[in-house]
Amino acid sequence: MNHSDTVPSEGESSPIHEPRLWRDKGWTARVLKNEDGDGWAVEMIREGSTEPALVGPWTMGRNKVDPKPLDATAHQTLVKTAAEVIRRHEQQLHAQLNKQVTVEVGSDAVTVQLVITPDEYEPFGTLTAVGQFGDVLATVKVRPDFRLTRESGLQWATGGFGKIR
Repeated sequence: MNHSDTVPSEGESSPIHEPRLWRDKGWTARVLKNEDGDGWAVEMIREGSTEPALVGPWTMGRNKVDPKPLDATAHQTLVKTAAEVIRRHEQQLHAQLNKQVTVEVGSDAVTVQLVITPDEYEPFGTLTAVGQFGDVLATVKVRPDFRLTRESGLQWATGGFGKIR
């Protein structure tokens, strides 16, 4: 047996393998009674997080009263599903905070990029124009609610990349 298989890495909790609580490989699966009293649910929490990444229905056991016990296979499947949920959420957030359009300015293609920095107190956007060979032509700070469209990017580029109010 490999030593790393038995000793949790730094910052990782010790594994727990119980019928209703399974913690391993940075994830905790917990089987809970549904709040409406009908059946069971499972929640998956990534280590270091306070909120579950996934909450879903859980299968009844053979006696139709108690939940099916967690096991390594179920935990592995739940980890994959929860990780996919997180990945999709991160992609959606990235898409909300990062946009780009390419516009024609004369005979040049200019890519206009908008990156929103979601600061809790003072969020802001950064608009950057990049030439066709990767050279940064201009960068300005914009309001966090600035809408980058092909038209607004073209106006900024053809207007000389000035400040945007």
